[in-house]
Parts: sequence; C-alpha cells; structure tokens
Amino acid sequence: MSAVAVPGAPARATRRPGVRAVYRWELRKLLAQKRTFIGLGSAVAVPLIFVIALLADSSGGPDELPFGSFVRETGFAVPLVCLAFGAFWLLPLITALVAGDIVANEDHNGTLKTILTRSVERWHVFAGKALAALTYTAGVLFAYVGIALVAGGLIWGFDPLTTLSGTQIDAGRALLLTGAGTLAYLLPMSAIAAIGILLSTLTRNSAAAVVGTLMVSIFVQIIGSISALDALDPYLLSTQFNAWQGILREPTDWAPIVRSAWVCALYALPALGWALTAFLRRDVTGG
Repeated sequence: MSAVAVPGAPARATRRPGVRAVYRWELRKLLAQKRTFIGLGSAVAVPLIFVIALLADSSGGPDELPFGSFVRETGFAVPLVCLAFGAFWLLPLITALVAGDIVANEDHNGTLKTILTRSVERWHVFAGKALAALTYTAGVLFAYVGIALVAGGLIWGFDPLTTLSGTQIDAGRALLLTGAGTLAYLLPMSAIAAIGILLSTLTRNSAAAVVGTLMVSIFVQIIGSISALDALDPYLLSTQFNAWQGILREPTDWAPIVRSAWVCALYALPALGWALTAFLRRDVTGG
C-alpha cells in the first residue's frame, strides 16, 4: 500500500548523518581492523616487557631517563619512564598506524567514492575520521600508561614518588600528576596524528602515510640532536614530548606545558586544515 499524504501535515524532513554518526561508524571500522589491535597490543606489551626486563636484571635501572633511578622504589615511576622512552619511535609509530590509514584505507578499498556521493557532508566525513584517529591516539596512550602503572604497582607497590624537584609526594598526588602528565603528553601525540591524517589524505596510500609520519617524527628528533641548531629546540615537536615533566615538579613548572600547547597547535592545525581542504576538493569521479 502506498503512503497517502495527509493534507495540512508537515513534511517529514530527511536528516543527513552528522559528525556524530560518522564518528561512531569510524570507531566501529577501527574495531574491525587488525592494525588497531596491533597498536593497542604494542602499547600493552612494551610496558610489560620493560617490567619483566627490570625483574630479570636487578643490577640497576635506566638511570639516564627521568625517574629511572626510582623504578624499583615505587610503581609510579614505571609509567613515567615508559613515557620518556616511548617518544623516540614507539608511540609515534603506533599513532601513525591508524592516523596514516584513516583516509588512505578508503582509497585502497575503493569505498571513498561511495561515501562521498552519499547524503553526507564531506566535512562531516573528515571530522568523523579525524576524531576517530584522535580517540585511538588517546586510547593507546592511556592504555600504555595504565598498564605500566598497574604492572609497576603490583611489583614495587604504590609508595610515595620523588618528583624531579627532589620532593616526595604521596600516592594520591602521584596518581593525579601522572594523569595530568599523560594529558600533556597527548598534545604532541595529537600533532603526530594530525600529520598522519594529512599524509593519509594527500598520498592516498596507507604505507606511504604511515612511514612518512614516522619519518617526520624521526627527522625532527635528528634536528633536535644537532647542537648547531639548538635555537630551534623550543619549537620542535620532539621537544614537546618532554613538556609533561614540568607537571612532575614542585611547584609545577607551567612554562613547558604552555609552550607545548601552542607549538603543537602550530603543527596540528595547519596539517588538519590542509588535509580538510584537500579532502573537500577530492575528485569523486577520479576516486
């Protein structure tokens, strides 16, 4: 039976899917992809391997890293040490695995044309993908820190933590500052994710985008290691991976946190803006 229009009844508006709907769909797609769990698995495995290595070798700790001297005194030191060495290549790589694939995967599967020709705004699609990539980035980071904290606490307890200023703080404050430091660490990781989204959009190739994102991270670290370029250090993305240490001082050193916020924005916002512009101009006919 065909529908009959009722005189005077208001026409039923057809609502287009918005950013929230696209975001939920992108999260479901991430949960169905192997690389998502490869990244999460690595974030869980590395802290556990670190703790096992400490148990196997009781001669000392990674004293050259912040809080490395205290890893056998309190479990709160373990995630902080993991944050210090995770910035070299591990966490940027895990971030790049999804951020570099978030758009390019659609090109590889030939589904982007279908998505862009549906009744959904292009910027909604891009925003949903970007939010999903950033959500994954945050999830990986908190899983990494959480596993390190639990594993370290189970082995060495949740005793007071000695800050970088040499003062001791109780377990409650140590937990609070660890969480705040993790949030500060999320700033440069989000910038790495933004670069991955940009390369994913421009290259249309997942492998190129993932490798390219990691190479950008490594290249910036190399620049930071050249003494003749020390003047650039405050503005390098690699330097911002150390900003969280300001929170683990008494009193809190906010200067590196504030600098990290605007420096990371200088990397992330232009990258996302460029990626959005390229996405909006995508030739649907040609893919």
